[in-house]
Amino acid sequence: MAKRVAVIGAGSSGLTSIKCCLDEGLEPVCFESSDDIGGLWKFKEQPEADRCSIYRSVIVNTSKEMMCYSDFPMPDHFPNFVNNSTIMQYFRLYAEHFSLLKHIHFQTTVRSVRQRPDFSNSGQWEVVTVDRDGREETHVFDGVLVCAGHFTQPIKPLSDFPGIDTLPGTIIHSWEYKNPDPYLGKRVVVVGIGNSGGDIAVELSRACEKTFLSTRKGAWVIGRVVDRGLPLDMIMMTRARDLFYWLLPRALLNLIWERSLNQRHDHKLYGLQPVILDQRVVINDDLPGRILLGELVMKPNVQRFQGSTVVFDDGTVEEKIDAVILCTGYDYRFPFLPTSLSSGSDGDLKLYRRIFPPSLERPTLAILGLIQTKGPIMPAAELQARWATRVIAGLNHLPPTENMDKTIEKDVRLAALQVDHIPYLDAIAKEVGVCPNIAWLLLRDPAVGFRVFFGPCSPYQFRLNGPGHWSGARQAILTQWDRVAKPMKTRPIPEPSSFSLFFWLGLYPILSFWIALFCVCTLT
Repeated sequence: MAKRVAVIGAGSSGLTSIKCCLDEGLEPVCFESSDDIGGLWKFKEQPEADRCSIYRSVIVNTSKEMMCYSDFPMPDHFPNFVNNSTIMQYFRLYAEHFSLLKHIHFQTTVRSVRQRPDFSNSGQWEVVTVDRDGREETHVFDGVLVCAGHFTQPIKPLSDFPGIDTLPGTIIHSWEYKNPDPYLGKRVVVVGIGNSGGDIAVELSRACEKTFLSTRKGAWVIGRVVDRGLPLDMIMMTRARDLFYWLLPRALLNLIWERSLNQRHDHKLYGLQPVILDQRVVINDDLPGRILLGELVMKPNVQRFQGSTVVFDDGTVEEKIDAVILCTGYDYRFPFLPTSLSSGSDGDLKLYRRIFPPSLERPTLAILGLIQTKGPIMPAAELQARWATRVIAGLNHLPPTENMDKTIEKDVRLAALQVDHIPYLDAIAKEVGVCPNIAWLLLRDPAVGFRVFFGPCSPYQFRLNGPGHWSGARQAILTQWDRVAKPMKTRPIPEPSSFSLFFWLGLYPILSFWIALFCVCTLT
């Protein structure tokens, strides 16, 4: 009899978890509190408590080839950077292709997840759910995959801003922001320069009388495209480049990055310069341009509020402020989980490889997608699901608890949720048995091996061999740049004939000679 696994959430992590369960012979039962799949990417006009919420204009920061599931490329006609409605189309295609919808119970909320009395032997969980009619039900599962996301509990640090309660205008978190219409012609302060803060400030600057973006630390800002208009992540996230960076001293690498990022716009001149060199990068195509136009004004941290007047740390004052939008992040606790899993003194979850709580006697619960990376999260969450389902199925095993604790301690020292993209993917892929062998590929299949090492680290690489091998992975790698070009080929442009090309190349030196001779004669 197949083991039953509860999947909590039907967003990007939940959908791939259902598929991974099916791949490993498990029986998934997914509980989704809303009425649709998509999680974070499902736009709604009004935010709903304990659920993800996005603004209407949101566009992904990672390209379609880098963020797709490893055995299901996005359609070639999709734009390289998709909006929320397009990614919802992709999720529906994925769910239909792999027949995932029949495993999802919509409008069903998980109230609690608790270990059964015989957990040390069975590894089983009791999951209490409430359906749309308010009926409560208790289920027994052999495993639990938590895919509830970590953008559901907004942090509003009002106590950090003395006098904010005297502001006569509105104060909201970015979780509540939907569009710029309510702020037309107003003066607005946006606090926080993460990706959401940058996006919202740019959008408001086109509607407001004046928009101020306040930041304590600053940030490096880079657009979605680089040389020749190609997607940033497909050029930057390669194994060869990652190896080169790994060989360099950290201080030297930071200096190279600083010089490179300042080539496009001087961050100090624009008021963006971070306090530390390795500060997180913000992806935004328009932020520097809005600053250059004067529609968006960079400011330091807010010191205090005095009614509608805001005083900043540098002593500058802005008056007649109508609204404040806090882009101050999210809490990532899961109230339905046992408190015993929060092993840290601060109540935070300590997870082995950002997935498994090490305190469990049986590794039958995993938390997926709870990471931050400079690359796309979806491929990482998919690999996490592939590993977690194999562990629950008994096909893979975790190391002893003391070894996991040491790894967690090392990871937490580096950053709570932050991971290095390619090294993290490879670490999880090795556990699953699907990490590409570069040397073997270069010898046996040079065309693919060359692209895997020097080209973009696209998800298809993790389907070339091992468990879950996909026969289409090789072709997907060979044709990934074709899918990049496809949506932009909307206007036929004739290629110059070889005759005219060679004619002008041959004529150029002759013309140059006569023009130079004419200039010399004229001057003399």
